[in-house]
Amino acid sequence: MTQRIRTVILGTLILTVLAGLLAAEQAPLTERHRSWLEEEVNYIISPLEREVFLKLSSDRERDMFIEAFWRHRDPTPESSKNEFREEHARRLAHTDRSLGPETVRPGRKTDRGRIYIILGEPREIERFQGKGEIYNCEAWFYQGKEELGLPAAFYLLFFQKTGVGEYKLYSPASDGPMALIAGITDTGENYVAAYRALRDIDPSLASISVSLIPGEGGPILGRPSLVSDMLIQRIEAAPRKLVEDKYAQRFLDFRDRVEVEYSANYMDSSASLHVIRDPSGIAFVHYGIELQRLSVNQYQDTFATTLLLIGVVTTLEGKRVFQFDKSATIELSQAEIAVRRSLPLTVRDVFPLVPGEYRFSVLLKNEASKEFTSFESALIVPASGPGVRLSVPILGHLLQTVADGPGQLTPYRLGGHQVLSESQRIFLRTDTLFVAFQLLGPRGEAPDGRLRFEFFKENEPFKEITREVSGYASRPDIVEPVPLADFPPAHYRLRIVFLANGVEAVSAGEEFDVTPKEGRPRPWFLSKVLPSADDPSHVRVTGRQLLNLERFSEAEAVLAPLYAAKPEEGLAIELARIRMALRDYAQVERLLEPYLSKGSDTRYDSLVLAGRASQLTGRFSRAIELYEAAAVRFGTSVILLNAIGECHLASGRRREAAAAWEKSLSLSPEQPELRRKLEALKTGWRP
Repeated sequence: MTQRIRTVILGTLILTVLAGLLAAEQAPLTERHRSWLEEEVNYIISPLEREVFLKLSSDRERDMFIEAFWRHRDPTPESSKNEFREEHARRLAHTDRSLGPETVRPGRKTDRGRIYIILGEPREIERFQGKGEIYNCEAWFYQGKEELGLPAAFYLLFFQKTGVGEYKLYSPASDGPMALIAGITDTGENYVAAYRALRDIDPSLASISVSLIPGEGGPILGRPSLVSDMLIQRIEAAPRKLVEDKYAQRFLDFRDRVEVEYSANYMDSSASLHVIRDPSGIAFVHYGIELQRLSVNQYQDTFATTLLLIGVVTTLEGKRVFQFDKSATIELSQAEIAVRRSLPLTVRDVFPLVPGEYRFSVLLKNEASKEFTSFESALIVPASGPGVRLSVPILGHLLQTVADGPGQLTPYRLGGHQVLSESQRIFLRTDTLFVAFQLLGPRGEAPDGRLRFEFFKENEPFKEITREVSGYASRPDIVEPVPLADFPPAHYRLRIVFLANGVEAVSAGEEFDVTPKEGRPRPWFLSKVLPSADDPSHVRVTGRQLLNLERFSEAEAVLAPLYAAKPEEGLAIELARIRMALRDYAQVERLLEPYLSKGSDTRYDSLVLAGRASQLTGRFSRAIELYEAAAVRFGTSVILLNAIGECHLASGRRREAAAAWEKSLSLSPEQPELRRKLEALKTGWRP
C-alpha cells in the first residue's frame, strides 16, 4: 500500500468517525464570510453552492470554497485574470455609486441594482419622467442574453410608486398599468381601461406595461400575459446557467481527501463503466473518465502533465476489496496541443475483479493544474452460472483494430477491436453506431440462437434488426454496426434480446442521443495498458480480493498454485494470513520461516505474523524475539510493545511486561484499556 493511498484511507476514516463532531463544532461565519455570502454573491450563487458553503466547518474551508467559486466562473482559466470576477466587482461598485444615493440602502440592495448585477449594462435606458399623470419610470432594454436562456430582446420596467425614492421592478401581472398612473389607489381597477388611459398619455410606456417582450401584444380579455412574469423569474435564475454547480458537492465530499492545493479545483467530468469477461474466466472492469479539458505545463516546445488515478472498490457494507494507485504521463508537441487543447480527453483503465456487488470510486488528479475530479458508481460483476448472460452494451462511434501484441490488455477491447465511445453517448446522423457486448453461455461460449436489436425513439418502437448468433465470427464478443443515417435527431433506447428456440431468454439495454448538429468535438483517448489477461499478476490480484472478502478457502485455492510455481515472501505472507484466519498457526510459521533469516531484507509483515503465530501457540520467547526484531528494523510501535508485554506477562515476567506497557503509554497515552491492565498488574505485584 502506498503512502498516498494510506493518506486517502485515513482521511476517509477520520471524515466518517468525526462527521457528527464536525457539525457540532462548526465555526460560525466570520463577518468577512457573511458579507461575501449575503452582500457580494447573493444574486449569483446557486442554492447548492449556498448550502455547501453553510455546511463548511472552518474558515480555511470557506476560503478554499470561495477560490473554487470564482475559478468555476472564469471564462479563461489559462490566463492570470478572472474576467468574470473583475466584471462582477465593477457591477457591484457601479450600483452602489450610481443607484444608491436616492435610497437609504446600498445600490446593490435595490431592484435596479439586483438586475444590473445579474445582467449588466442595458443596451438602452428610456426614462419616462416629469409627467404629472404618471409616476417616474425607467425602461431598460436588453439584447443578446440568449446564453442565459432569455429572449433575444426584452424590456425591464422600474417605477417610483410615489414619484420619489427607490425604483421598484414592475410586473405586468402583479402591478398592471394602473400602478403607473398617478392618483389611482384602487388596484382592482379595470386592467384594460388603465391600459387605454396610459396609452393616451404615453403609447410606448403603455406597450411595455402589458408586455416586457416586444411584439407580444396587449392584454387579452382583460388579463395580462404571464410570459413577462416568467421572464422575470428566469432572470433571477439566470446566474445558474453560468456554472455547473456540482463542483460544490464534490468540494464538500472531498475536502478531507485531497491536498489543499487541489481542493478548490474540481473538474467537471463524465464516466463510463463496463464489465468484460476474458476467455481465461477472469472478469475485468473497464472504465473511462471523460474530461472536458486538459491543463498542461509548457517547457520549451513540450506540453506535459501527469494524471494520478486513485481507485477503491468496496462491498456495499464498506469493506475495502481492492485499491490502486496509478499514474499516466502525457507529453504533447506544439502541433498536438494545438489540435487537442479544444477537445475532451477520455482516460481509460482496466482491472480484474472477482464476482460480487460493489461500490467503485475513482479520484483523478492533474498534477500540472492541481485539479481533481471523481467518479463513483455501483458495480456488479456477475458470477458464472447455468444461464445465459448478456452484458451491458458499449455504444461506440469508432472501432480501432488492436494488434495482437505480446503481453497487452487494452481497455474496451472486444472481438479484436477497441471500441471508442463518448461517455455521454451522443451521436451524429453521419455516424455508424457500434453496439459491442458479450453473450456468454454457462461455460463462457456463445449459445446458439438469435439476437434482436430493438430501437425505441422517444419510447415508441422505431427500428428492429435480427441476427443469427452464429454469424458473428468473434463470438462471444459481438459487435453490430448500425448506420444512423435514417435516425432523426432524438433520444433513443436500445434493447438487445437473445432468443433461444424463438423464446426470449435474456435482454440488456442502453440509451443514446442523435444530435441535429453536423459536427461534434470527439474526445481523444489515453489508455492504461496492462499485461495480457493470462499474466499471473491478474490472478494474484483476484486472490488478494478474495482474501480481503474473507473468502479464505477460495483465496488459498487461487494463491497457493502461484506460490508453488514461484515462491516469494509476498505470496507467503498472503497465504500465512489465510492460515492465521483459519487458526492453522503451525502452518503460518512454516510458510514464513524461509524469510525470517534474511536480516534487513525481511518484511515487517513476516516478522509480526510469525510473532503472532508463535504467541498464539505458547512460544512466547520466540514471539518476543520476532517482535523485537521488527522494532529494531522498522521502529518501535504501540502494537509491538503491547504484544511484547502480553508475551512477558504470559511467561510470568511481570516487571518486563510493565516496562513494555509503560513505554507504550509514553508513546500513546490515550489507551485506557492498557492503562487499566497496567494498574491491575501493579496492584497484584508482589516483588
